[in-house]
Amino acid sequence: MTKLWGGRFQGGPSEALEALNASIEFDWRLAPYDLKASAAHARVLYRAGLLSEGELSQILGAINELHTEVADGTFVATLADEDVHTALERGLVEKLGDVGGKLRAGRSRNDQIATDLRLYCRDQAQALRANLLGLIAALADQAEGLASAPAPGFTHLQHAQPVTLGHQLLAHAQGFRRDVDRLDDWDRRAAICPLGAGALSGSSLPLDPQAVAEELGFTTAAENSIDAVADRDFAAELLFVCSMIGVHLSRLGEEVIFWASQEFSWVVIDDAFSTGSSIMPQKKNPDVAELARGKSGRLVGNLQSLLVTLKGLPFAYNKDLQEDKEPVFDSLDNLELLLPAVTGMVATMRFNTDRIRTSAPTGFALATEVADWLVRKGIPFRSAHEVAGEVVAHCESTGLELHEVADADLRAISEHLDPSVREVLDVEGALAARSTHGATGPKSVAVQLERINEYLNRQ
Repeated sequence: MTKLWGGRFQGGPSEALEALNASIEFDWRLAPYDLKASAAHARVLYRAGLLSEGELSQILGAINELHTEVADGTFVATLADEDVHTALERGLVEKLGDVGGKLRAGRSRNDQIATDLRLYCRDQAQALRANLLGLIAALADQAEGLASAPAPGFTHLQHAQPVTLGHQLLAHAQGFRRDVDRLDDWDRRAAICPLGAGALSGSSLPLDPQAVAEELGFTTAAENSIDAVADRDFAAELLFVCSMIGVHLSRLGEEVIFWASQEFSWVVIDDAFSTGSSIMPQKKNPDVAELARGKSGRLVGNLQSLLVTLKGLPFAYNKDLQEDKEPVFDSLDNLELLLPAVTGMVATMRFNTDRIRTSAPTGFALATEVADWLVRKGIPFRSAHEVAGEVVAHCESTGLELHEVADADLRAISEHLDPSVREVLDVEGALAARSTHGATGPKSVAVQLERINEYLNRQ
């Protein structure tokens, strides 16, 4: 019998319970972390006088062997093992006999799984962070070549004011930068070690949770043993960060989908990041962008799933917490697939800058420039806004763009609209004027690029 809890039972679990209760099919990926924590625990048992030097050497040797065997697939778990902890203890006992069973002293599966999952999440968060930095770099590289390229800016998906394409791309980069910062901030709270909390009350054995924490790369040991085994804030918070990344990817994907449409024709997505149709030979579909948009729902759903699981749980450990791992694994797995694909799509997109430049002033996008020009002449903005709106109304009734209105018609609308207003009815001039901190003008975008590249170089 491999179960870790069989002593007081007269019979084994039913097949139905065994199938329901087992987590080995999904928690086996935690085996390397369980073995790492087991080695740290063995050293603490040795320092407490609960293992001899020879027993410690045997256990550490067997743990190293299991690391290799798990990695190459020669040691595998079975459904009878129930979970990753049971499987690995079986492996130790098979190698060492009773000496292998000594490692269980002073710990519980409750503090083991809380420790294993934290170790896994912290490792995976670093990989996620690296992928995000790669995407930020791809956006910055594209923005550098498009820092002065005019484009329509949108609010409500309507033409609003001209912007530069570089500015638009860097707007997405800022969101992903915040995601990196959130991961760094998350890690500060996740770097607390539960091992030593036991089932919920600590241990009467002379263990050293702080030493274990330091060996495993945590900042400190948990302050409260009940909280240590019950807390899954770190998992929920990581899923929130994953959800925000998903939302940012979805918003980027949505814009790329628009840009790649026939109606926009702003970008051409590289063949390496597009698919076709099984019936329409002309089709080139933005599947990477669509999957980025689609998977955001899955990422948000995983967060909601865990929060609902946690909301009614009493302290300390409850079997409901077996449901914490699959949402975390699923979100991290999907982002590991998605981020490199989105990065590749962004890095290889080709922008049709001539077409985009032509559409930059359309939709009366320079109307605000007229209002600002009047303000610089001392007109209150309330009045300037009304005058600029009247010019737009005239354009709509005559089918003209702003720069096509005759001088006489401008003067008829307002005595303040002399011919010098034409100096702001130019996209390049309007962009150049927006040079304040964070604005869309080429000079400001150059500063943004410098700062984002400095940020990337610090990582």
